[in-house]
Amino acid sequence: MNRFIAAANNMDETIMVPSLLRDVPLEDQGSQASVSHNNNEPPFPSKQRDMYEHYLLLKSLKNDMEWGLLKREMGGSFLEMAVKHEEPQVNGGAAEEGTDLEGQFHYHLHGLFAVLSKLTVQADHLTNRYKREIGGGSLLR
Repeated sequence: MNRFIAAANNMDETIMVPSLLRDVPLEDQGSQASVSHNNNEPPFPSKQRDMYEHYLLLKSLKNDMEWGLLKREMGGSFLEMAVKHEEPQVNGGAAEEGTDLEGQFHYHLHGLFAVLSKLTVQADHLTNRYKREIGGGSLLR
């Protein structure tokens, strides 16, 4: 998680004018992802149309990781909201579905690390491409 947050912070500090990324198509990252990850996973398709939308997605994901998905506007502290969110599951028979908590934990942890690795590569790629394009001036119109 720290590597992704560091890469996203670096991206955010490097990209001083995010609007320059508008209408700039993403390079094909399929070949880069398959080289970077030799774990027989197919590279996931990017649904973003341009680098600006990709930048906003990565920045949003970083903020969600740092601050959590629960919003303060919903009332109460984060801890109170988490306890309220968990109460119905405890009373509703979560013991039946959560018998193998360790297995579930490792499954989701593995998935989280796989996604974070891909997001870190994408944040680094976006930062490096921004540096390369701004250095050449080809994003300026």
